[in-house]
Amino acid sequence: MINNLRKDDLGINGELSSTFKNFVRISSADFEYLIQLVGPKIFKQNSNYRDAISVTDRLAITLRFLATGDSFQSLMYLLKVSTTTISRIVPEVCSVLFEELCHFIQVPTVPNGWKKIANYYNNLWNFPMCLGSMDGKHIIIQSPKFSGSEYINYKGTFSIVLFAIVDANYNFIYVYIGCQGRISDGGVFKNSGFAKALDKSMLNFPQPTILPGRQKPVPYVLVADDAFPLSENILKPFAGNQDRGSRQRIFNYRLSRARRVVENAFGILTSVFRCLRKPMLLEPEKVEKITMACVTLHNFLRRNAQAKDLYTPPGSFDAEDLELGTLTEGAWRKDSEVLQSFLPIKKVARKSSYIAKEIRDEFSEYFVSEIGQVPWQSKYN
Repeated sequence: MINNLRKDDLGINGELSSTFKNFVRISSADFEYLIQLVGPKIFKQNSNYRDAISVTDRLAITLRFLATGDSFQSLMYLLKVSTTTISRIVPEVCSVLFEELCHFIQVPTVPNGWKKIANYYNNLWNFPMCLGSMDGKHIIIQSPKFSGSEYINYKGTFSIVLFAIVDANYNFIYVYIGCQGRISDGGVFKNSGFAKALDKSMLNFPQPTILPGRQKPVPYVLVADDAFPLSENILKPFAGNQDRGSRQRIFNYRLSRARRVVENAFGILTSVFRCLRKPMLLEPEKVEKITMACVTLHNFLRRNAQAKDLYTPPGSFDAEDLELGTLTEGAWRKDSEVLQSFLPIKKVARKSSYIAKEIRDEFSEYFVSEIGQVPWQSKYN
């Protein structure tokens, strides 16, 4: 079946047929690339009793599951492969996909690498000294055996948590998956290797810098919502309703604009990889492998202009008309299944340090200064 789809991949004018892409959500060229990449590790020898499932079909089965989220039983009828075999193939291939593509998810290791991300955030989203936007979502799973209440989240469903940091171009630079659903929002971040490295100053962030026109040096930061703690390197919105035109309200707008990047990355991820829309009837360990494969494929499919246009065509992301002050929502926001698929991390109030509040105040003062303001910010608040 997959071979026939590949033969029909080019239409009369030599343009990519939608049939193949709709089946596995990637182009034929990318499919061939992945076969060469993962083939040696997922190849199986024929036995004396039956022929092994080919590398091509193993990859196609896996990508079809990621693209649709169809049950293994539905895939059995479509692909003529037993559910038992599919349940082995999908996690195995996902694990290999992550191994071979994990270099597409990279945390910078030197200050200049972080500065490159910060420059993009400033140029694209007008937020200086920003090293990434972060968020976390619950991935709904079936009740694991003998787990008790360990995986039950605040909504009463079973889940594991996906925590991620995204650069200014919608690419994931850090991903942590596996916290049980019962873990509090603060615990999700605290348990990540990134948070532990941040606490020990091991991330090689650039040195604090003075914002243009200001006098106090401030550290480079990550932007987040109320689910995360305000700290010296993490900025979150001012709580409550702020007066129109106030520096606090303008700060919240500027921060939400930078944070929209991670919202869009999660939205596109779920829009394309529909397995993330539905409760996965699998063990947590297998769900982790599947989710990591989706995230690495997201970055892989955005690696160049041609692949990016196929994966995220125009209209995929939110777009602003800065002159009119209007926002056109990305296509993923209009899909109710996407909006309902990820359960947000629960927001709770927590005390912040005086230094962290001073840093946020310094950014908010900069955003209303003559140098730091943008012409359209008054239209949005």
